[in-house]
Amino acid sequence: DIRLLEIEIDKPLKFWAGQYVDLTLAGRSITRAFSMANAPADGGHLSFIIKKYPNGAFSSLLDGELKVGDAVVAKGPYGTCFRREERPGPMLLIGGGSGMSPIWSILSDHIASGEQRPIRFFYGARTRADLFFLEELQAISEKLSDFRFIPALSHASDEDKWDGEAGFVHEVVARHLRAEKMSGAIDAYACGPTPMIDAMLPVLQMNGVEPDHIYFDKFTPATR
Repeated sequence: DIRLLEIEIDKPLKFWAGQYVDLTLAGRSITRAFSMANAPADGGHLSFIIKKYPNGAFSSLLDGELKVGDAVVAKGPYGTCFRREERPGPMLLIGGGSGMSPIWSILSDHIASGEQRPIRFFYGARTRADLFFLEELQAISEKLSDFRFIPALSHASDEDKWDGEAGFVHEVVARHLRAEKMSGAIDAYACGPTPMIDAMLPVLQMNGVEPDHIYFDKFTPATR
């Protein structure tokens, strides 16, 4: 239920990694906020990782109704959950569902910057089938000196044959932060459904992440 939407734009859009735009479908009066998945350096086009909902006002159009050549209007950028540059401490990236989109932009921008810092990327999904970009993440782990991708499945079944982290992603983050005890000022970026973010914020603060170093976006579906 995850889709990748790519659009070409008339002129490059300047934005910070992690920000979003309002997309309006011409002639449909449907406007929805989506975070960019590409790095700002790729501003000649915009990519979006979107979770598809059966009754989603916008996302339900991504399996055929929205076609190549259809016109959209992008307005923005907006948002304060963007990558802070030149920070020496560890960085936590936490996503769930289409929360992968801004996190992917932040990670791509960090790699392009050449900066080096410890990165822990937590991603919450229901089952193994909900995981994606695994090959790309493996390639990133081989490129960065101190990077770990930690997926967590909340509803893994016997069919998943899963031996990784189980439980809700905020529980997994709590376990890892208690075990690793990372040093230095930690920056945390969390993007995903509202319940995930609401559960994550106290976990981060109780494990030494200062409130002014926590950046988040809550994603809610817009139904018809």
